[in-house]
Amino acid sequence: MSRSLLLALAIAAAVPAWADESPTALVIHGGAGVIERSALSAEEEKAVRADLDRALDAGHAVLADGGAALDAVTAAVRVLEESPWFNAGKGAVFNAAGGHELDAAIMEGHTRRAGAVAGVSTVRSPILLSRAVMERSPHVMLAAAGAEKFADEHPDIELVAPDWFDTDRRREQLEKAQKREQAGQAALPATYFGTVGAVALDKHGHIAAATSTGGMTNKRWGRIGDAPIIGSGTWADESCGVSGTGWGEFYIRSAAAHDVCARVAYRGDSLAAASEEVINGIVPKLGGDGGAIALDAKGNIAMPFNTSGMYRGWVKPDGSRGTAIFRDE
Repeated sequence: MSRSLLLALAIAAAVPAWADESPTALVIHGGAGVIERSALSAEEEKAVRADLDRALDAGHAVLADGGAALDAVTAAVRVLEESPWFNAGKGAVFNAAGGHELDAAIMEGHTRRAGAVAGVSTVRSPILLSRAVMERSPHVMLAAAGAEKFADEHPDIELVAPDWFDTDRRREQLEKAQKREQAGQAALPATYFGTVGAVALDKHGHIAAATSTGGMTNKRWGRIGDAPIIGSGTWADESCGVSGTGWGEFYIRSAAAHDVCARVAYRGDSLAAASEEVINGIVPKLGGDGGAIALDAKGNIAMPFNTSGMYRGWVKPDGSRGTAIFRDE
């Protein structure tokens, strides 16, 4: 055996197994909007941050154990869907008829597999149903009665009565919105904000993104926002993942989530520059506002928003983590 081969083998043996693994990272959001310090009591703020931390714990535990990004975002979003503080799952807003219509989407970057549901009203976890659509059907998006029927055919998808999603806080928001509507006043910004989402990078270098929402307070006619639309509110590819939150009509018109990642992939923009231009440049120029979370294949995280606050949390590749709500954090 040659000396060069022996040297190569020695070097290979000295490199630890984890050296070929990518860094892991996780970023989550619980919605952007008019979130002022005066609007949250100390107890409420503590409860919101606790649920953000629980979502981070759930997603990061998957990544720390060597799990897939897809499983990490599913776990994180599932926690947020169970919290009454966010406009998704248990905390979903009311539509104009006094019911709930929930939307969600999930996407795996390196395979481009995706699943989404829109307008469901009896599915406890829309993100789990979205994943079932991705993994157990030939389709990407199912809506309303069809999505409910698909859920009925899968016993592991938990169903609940529609009023399970009711909360007093969301009913008060509906009543306030309808009073303003009857008085001919414009809808408050809070009526169209609120979504939860997660983007993760696993040790294999794979990225996944997931988003879940109750949509817009007082919405009509089966309105569907950007969250379940692949490329608008949710996107993941080999180098980037995005979950958006904001005025969905403008995220749809700008294909916001995909645009961020396209700038990274095709033009070589940094994640920070790409997300800043789309979320704080293009979307407001069209007339919308909101925020997003984004993550690239190196573990860089971006959390741009142009509202007074955005519920958010992160675990960086170096293990540092945090949560934030207000703009000055």
